[in-house]
Amino acid sequence: MHTGMRRTAVATALALSAALPATGVAGAADAPTTGTGSHVDVEYFPDPDGEGARTSVPATSPHAQPATAAQQRTATAAASADGEVVPLAETGPTADRLDVTIIGDGYTADEQDDFLEDARTKWDEVTDIDPYKSYEGLFNVWAVKAVSQDSGVTGDPGQDVVKNTALGSYFWCSSTERLICVDLDKTKTYADKAPATDLVIVVSNSAKYGGAGYSGLAADYGYDGVSTISSDNDRSTLIAAHEMAHSIGLLADEYQYAGYGDYPYSEPASPNASTLTADRMAAQRTKWASWLGETDPSGGVVGTFEGADYYEYGVYRPTENSIMRSLNTDRFNLPGREAMIAGFYRSANALTPLVDTSVTASRHARLSVELADLGTGLSRPQVRWYVDGREARQARGRTSVVPAALGVPSDRRTHKVTAKVTDTTSAVRSPAVRDLTSNSATWTVKR
Repeated sequence: MHTGMRRTAVATALALSAALPATGVAGAADAPTTGTGSHVDVEYFPDPDGEGARTSVPATSPHAQPATAAQQRTATAAASADGEVVPLAETGPTADRLDVTIIGDGYTADEQDDFLEDARTKWDEVTDIDPYKSYEGLFNVWAVKAVSQDSGVTGDPGQDVVKNTALGSYFWCSSTERLICVDLDKTKTYADKAPATDLVIVVSNSAKYGGAGYSGLAADYGYDGVSTISSDNDRSTLIAAHEMAHSIGLLADEYQYAGYGDYPYSEPASPNASTLTADRMAAQRTKWASWLGETDPSGGVVGTFEGADYYEYGVYRPTENSIMRSLNTDRFNLPGREAMIAGFYRSANALTPLVDTSVTASRHARLSVELADLGTGLSRPQVRWYVDGREARQARGRTSVVPAALGVPSDRRTHKVTAKVTDTTSAVRSPAVRDLTSNSATWTVKR
């Protein structure tokens, strides 16, 4: 899989139109862009309980320093740890999973165990938030050790503090105190050490609140997004949860900027932004029409609230508030939650065959599949078995069968046995998204 994470942000936003109903062509501002030259666009949250902002920042770090002789000796001794990959959650083959790579910055050779503990804590905090929580079993998580010369992060506690770290992460990026930037090329060097990478989280060794989100990086880096967060500030975790949602769910920001005025584009491809009022949306049965009027986990009911995708007028969001509008909540609204589930399944499969599907099986061979451990939250995976396209109802829910017991006849013809999983979660109402939640394995069977 992974194709959904390896496109540019604009391309993935356009691809969503095939999965969620849309009424027009996406506008140029629907997705973050990588900027031009040596700068890239990032999102950051200056207030831990507030709305986001966007700015352009250098793609490389200005704070890299040559190591002293003593530091070089330390680096040589620590070389065995630098770049080491530690699986934090290995739930299935990389081809069937969404792979997140967590890299530490500002951790010395002696602090790598601290980094692993911080990485686990941060991932646990992200997956305390639904729908990440209910679909944690679709993720592999890899921690990559990056040995820094200095402990800590440039700009902490003050702007005059400079540290020599592996990724060059620093506060006061673009003269903004809470904006943590990194060197993207150095980040890629470590991310490429993981077995696979769809998204990157950089954990900077600091208790100071801050972070950032880089999106639309696939064309240059092979993965779509990088989130930066502080290791010892729990509010910074919400930055990663928000930023990953841009890449996974193709979600737009639901806040607006004063003075931006009227939305100048046609219908956005993003599933949580629309130029349609509730009446028009319901009449056209598009976007989040099926959720209108429903009580929402973020508070209130789903409707069309003016102001989204950075513009004040002529574009609407589904709810008054959500994690895509402000970090004073950790709740996704119902349309956003459905879009996230669609994104999980674009890059991951819940069903993996344990018997080679390219080899012809006999009627008496056992065919087995493995299901992702999706827990007991929102997800409701259901396995069904089919013989030549007809369901063998007696095998519903099983992960291992014998074709003869399914009803495959003992004639001289070949037959097809298929295992198919579909997520029947009530958090999905779009038939197109429901289709995304399905995957299958098929074997050729002979007597």
